[in-house]
Amino acid sequence: MILQIAAIVLSYLLGSISFSVLLAKALRGIDIRQHGSGNAGATNTLRILGKGPAILVLLLDVLKGIAAVWVGIWLSNGSDWIPALSGIAAIAGHNWPLYFRFRGGKGIATAIGVLVTLALIPALCAGVFAILSIVLTRYVSLGSLIFVALTPLFILVLPGYSMSIFWGSLIICLFAFWRHRTNIAKLAKGQENKLGSKNPGGGKRVV
Repeated sequence: MILQIAAIVLSYLLGSISFSVLLAKALRGIDIRQHGSGNAGATNTLRILGKGPAILVLLLDVLKGIAAVWVGIWLSNGSDWIPALSGIAAIAGHNWPLYFRFRGGKGIATAIGVLVTLALIPALCAGVFAILSIVLTRYVSLGSLIFVALTPLFILVLPGYSMSIFWGSLIICLFAFWRHRTNIAKLAKGQENKLGSKNPGGGKRVV
């Protein structure tokens, strides 16, 4: 039990490392949460810092999710739930990071790492639809929501996956929809920023 709790706590602490905040501070001396959309993630990094830093942030955030699930596997003592809970803890850390006053991102890149590690084939199937959506609409938020919504469905339909992974993926989906609630409202109004667009107002976020 102690090792299982440790896995979840360690995963949260790992998730709390906000690479977009660290990179923006190192490269520009800015707090990225005060610029663009105000989100500490890869999409806002692309908007503010450019493609190279955005790709690096994306990869590192995905790796956080992968690492968290493996921490859960190593310390699970055979429990099916601990890898999923560790992944959820990493996403929670990304969204509400301990080291950065609990102001983080929306957790999609970390969720990709978690879901690919927990359920590779369902995540890849959902990813195809998500990527097509982004290519056709240029709405990253819409593609992200499609990914987290379809992954639990594919886990349920495809054989070989435990209910703990299904319920874990469903919790991740709910997390994502909650964090994207303002994006959902903007999508409904046709006001959501498209991939490659600059934030109105020159980049500085009004808080």
